[in-house]
Amino acid sequence: MRQGLGAKLGIGWRLHGDGSTPRPGEAVAPDERLSWGRTIGLGAQHVVAMFGATFVFPVLMGLDPNLAIMISGVATILFLLIVQGKIPSYLGSSASFVGVVTVIRAGGGDSSTVTGALLVLALVLSAVGLLIHFVGAQLVHRMLPPAVSGAVVMLIGFNLAPVVASTYWPQDQWIALLTMLVVLGCSTLLRGFWSRIAVFIGLVFGYVLSWLFDLGFGPITAPNASGEVSTHPRVDLSAVADAPWFGLPTLHGPTFDLAAVIVVLPVVIALIAENAGHVKAVEEMTGAKLDGSMGRAIFADGFASTLSTAVGGPPTTTYAENIGVMAATRVYSTAAYWVAAFVAILFGLCPKFGVVIAATPGGVLGGITVVLYGMIGLLGAKIWVENKVDFGNPVNLLPLAAGLVMGIGGVSLKITPQFSLNGIALGTIVTLVGYHVLRLLVPKQHDQSAV
Repeated sequence: MRQGLGAKLGIGWRLHGDGSTPRPGEAVAPDERLSWGRTIGLGAQHVVAMFGATFVFPVLMGLDPNLAIMISGVATILFLLIVQGKIPSYLGSSASFVGVVTVIRAGGGDSSTVTGALLVLALVLSAVGLLIHFVGAQLVHRMLPPAVSGAVVMLIGFNLAPVVASTYWPQDQWIALLTMLVVLGCSTLLRGFWSRIAVFIGLVFGYVLSWLFDLGFGPITAPNASGEVSTHPRVDLSAVADAPWFGLPTLHGPTFDLAAVIVVLPVVIALIAENAGHVKAVEEMTGAKLDGSMGRAIFADGFASTLSTAVGGPPTTTYAENIGVMAATRVYSTAAYWVAAFVAILFGLCPKFGVVIAATPGGVLGGITVVLYGMIGLLGAKIWVENKVDFGNPVNLLPLAAGLVMGIGGVSLKITPQFSLNGIALGTIVTLVGYHVLRLLVPKQHDQSAV
């Protein structure tokens, strides 16, 4: 009975081989694990991958980052339980809401107004997930065939490129370049387990190198994460001594404002596509058929976001950054995500550790993310190639071309003086609506455009 329950919840793992290092070309399946020592190392790498975004996005939304870190661990555990361990994913703070939250705050809304509006959207996303679960993933496939889902995956990765170019890389271009080279070198030149934790090695290398540069060359004059140019050390640990070892994050309840709800609701379209795209990306990497878990994944994201916003946290989403880590390591074990989730909860309850991780130099993050975000984008191209998407067909070519340029380039469409669509949301809508409208207008190519 206990083993059966564990299997249903996806919390039982078979040892992969001898638990050391997979043979070349092999992958560690979601229901497998390496030795616990190696699994903990991989879990740490997932923490590193998610931490920057999970910490930064709530800061940009004016919410408590320590609460966001803790909630991300709880949300990941809930997600893994709901999808029964079939979809290895990490749930962190969503970037999709930064723009609309800015609009709400500009209109006089406070944090409770923001989380109230986001809670309503999370409930809508949960309801959509339940609908997909009972109706079937065919609903998503009709909406998001390979041509469109590949474009959404590509958008998810390449839309993050400006974050590297404008936020991380300029903070210290030489550290970023050297970190990137270490990640590339470790991934390709090292063998076995060490090649699979190349991102973590790159982080440690960049962190130490930044500290040595501070000792040898002094502070750097460069932009910080907010884009303000100042002279500052690359590694600033001054806040570590003052931070307590243990502390509960700040909680607050939501309030509901119809105008704020209307502002955020259009984002649900992008979230459905984003979640489906992440599931497709994981499906492509693992080779497992995940149609039956699509509704569960979308519901789990909505449910986790509902719990988070109910206590004052940001909404969550499955993280492209961690999908990039899996693409680099070919270790899809959900055990590593459980480790990452528990570490995140501990970080959320320990401000001192949070300060240390948050002090990771921007240049180091630039060197790491430039690799990971590109790998995510290319997973979209992999979906196109393996499904033989015909780009000689204008029904495929034209809306995808327009949506990709809009999404990756950051084109903005102003709907009202207070509300605009941009980034992933706009690119997804243009791709999705344009594709289906053209299919209706060009019926002779109906069958061709479905591939």
